[in-house]
Amino acid sequence: MELNKRMHAFLMERAEQLTEEWYDSLDKSDPTGVYASTDPAVIAQLKNQNFRFHQYLCNLLIEEEAVFYKQFDEWIFEVSRSKDHVNTPIHFIIREFMRVRSQYLGFVDEFTRENEDVSLERMNGWKEKFVKAFDDVILKFTEETYTYQTRMLAAQREMINELSSPVIMLKGGTALLPLVGDIDTQRAKFILENTLQQCSNLRVSHLLIDISGVIMIDTMVACQLFQLIDSLNLIGVKSTLSGIRPEIAQTAVQLGLNFGSIRTASTLEHAIKF
Repeated sequence: MELNKRMHAFLMERAEQLTEEWYDSLDKSDPTGVYASTDPAVIAQLKNQNFRFHQYLCNLLIEEEAVFYKQFDEWIFEVSRSKDHVNTPIHFIIREFMRVRSQYLGFVDEFTRENEDVSLERMNGWKEKFVKAFDDVILKFTEETYTYQTRMLAAQREMINELSSPVIMLKGGTALLPLVGDIDTQRAKFILENTLQQCSNLRVSHLLIDISGVIMIDTMVACQLFQLIDSLNLIGVKSTLSGIRPEIAQTAVQLGLNFGSIRTASTLEHAIKF
């Protein structure tokens, strides 16, 4: 334990040096991300995060693993959610973890050379502990980054879905639902739920559903569309489907989809007049 304390003190005395050497050797030619920033505030924040990384990591030598990893988790959670790291490609971040790991292995060698009472077994033990710690931190960091970015993408997708499927009031209880772009199963499900809620809130009596901007409709999406029309009918909302393009009509026939029970119009203009 005494050797571990000495090694810990040795590394902590060089923590600032570690940070400065790391930043000086940093590849600042990355096309994007935190490492390419020239903003003094971003650079100061980056150095501070790196310095605190060393403070946490060095405690591996003097603390129980459970305590060590709990404290490190706080650093991982904070940094993986910082705006500058979120906007940095993950392979750039992993590259820097690996470079810092090389720094640590080099300092272990230096400490061993300066202290004759450090055995080869002890030196290799330290190296194994640090390599394992770096592997664990890299894994947790990438997992946390993936989780955070997945949540962000889901929130953005929900917002896009909401903005891309608005129910627009026209007059006399008539409203328009213009659908544009690709409609996958998830978006079709959202459209169904969101449209029913909006029609109820806006007291719509007749909904014009225009699909002239839809690229393709498969069986699953068509089923969701039929379900939407049936559900609208159950809450007292009549519906008219407009803008069925020739290629979609041809696909519908090939798939055996039956639009015969649905009120249709060739264009939105005709639907509005009707």
